[in-house]
Amino acid sequence: MPIPTEPVGSIPRSPELVAAMQQFAAGRLSRDQLARLQDEGVRDTIKRFEATESPVISDGEQSKPSFATYPIHGLASLAPDGVTIPFADGHTRRLPRLTAGPFRYQTYADAYLVAARAHARVPIKQAVISASALSLLYPEEGIRGYPRDAFLEDLVREAETDIRRCLAAGAHVVQIDFTEGRLAVKLDPTKGVLKAFVDLNNRVLARFTTEERRRIGVHTCPGGDQRQRAGPRQGTAPGEAARQAGAADLHRRDRSDRFEGGDARGGPRPRARGGRVYPARPAGDDRRLRFRTLLGRHVYGSGHGIRQDPRARGRHRAGGAEAARLMS
Repeated sequence: MPIPTEPVGSIPRSPELVAAMQQFAAGRLSRDQLARLQDEGVRDTIKRFEATESPVISDGEQSKPSFATYPIHGLASLAPDGVTIPFADGHTRRLPRLTAGPFRYQTYADAYLVAARAHARVPIKQAVISASALSLLYPEEGIRGYPRDAFLEDLVREAETDIRRCLAAGAHVVQIDFTEGRLAVKLDPTKGVLKAFVDLNNRVLARFTTEERRRIGVHTCPGGDQRQRAGPRQGTAPGEAARQAGAADLHRRDRSDRFEGGDARGGPRPRARGGRVYPARPAGDDRRLRFRTLLGRHVYGSGHGIRQDPRARGRHRAGGAEAARLMS
C-alpha cells in the first residue's frame, strides 16, 4: 500500500527575487519586470523539485506576495492596524484590518497554479489560505453596515471559490494552510478558539462532495515560531482540523503532537501525509512499508503512521540531497 508523500510549505526565494520584490515595493521596478523574475523563480523551483523525483510538487509559492494574505493583496478596504501575532522568539506578525464590506478576494490561487503548470511535467499541489486565518481581518468592534455574520458568509463563499477554481484548473490536491490552528490552542488552552476556527473551515468543506474532499487536505505547522513547542497539549488540533478534509499534512519540529483524526460521523479516516513528521505510531500493526520521502530518507509506515528508519540516516541519493538543500 503506497503512503502519500508530497512537499509541504514554501521554498525560500533567491536573493535576486527577494531584491526584486523589494525594488517593486519601493517603486523602482515595473510590474512586468517583477512578473518575469517571479516566473523565472517558479521555473527554477519546479525544475529543482522535479529533480528530486517527488511524484507531486509545488511552485514553492515563489510569486505569492504572502501565503496568508495573497487573496487580499491590493484590496482598498484595509487598514494596517489589525491583529498582532506574537512569537516566543520575540518577533511579531501583524495582519491588516478590514474597514468595509462586502468582502471579496482580489486574487484566487488558481492563477499561481496555471502559471506553475506551464513549466511542470508532474502533478502539482496548490496551497490556499484557510477561511479561519482570514477571519482575523474582521475587527472586534465590528464594521458599520457590515455585520460579522455577513462577512463570514462572504468569506466562506470566497474560500470555497478559491478551492474550486484550483480543482478545476487541474490541481492534484489543494492544501488548506491552517497554521493558525496551533496558535489558537496556544492562546486558548480550552480550545474554544480552535473549535471556532475548525467550525468555520468545516463550513467551507461542507460545500464539497465526499469525492471532492479526497483532493483537499489540511496543513498545520509551528509557522515561524522556532523556539518553542506549539503550546500546551495541542496533539488533537490537526485531527480536528481534518475531520471533513481528505488528508492532514503535519509539519513538526518535535514529537509532542499526535495525529488523532478520523471522521466523527463514521466516515473514512483522513490520510496523514508527511515529510519530516511523526504522526501517531501504529499500534499492534507490523505491516510496514518502506519508501523514500522527498528528503531522501528511508521511512517505515503502516498507513497509521510513519517513522524514520535510523539505519538509513545520512543515506541520500542525488535527488534527495537536492531536496534537502532546497528545504533547509
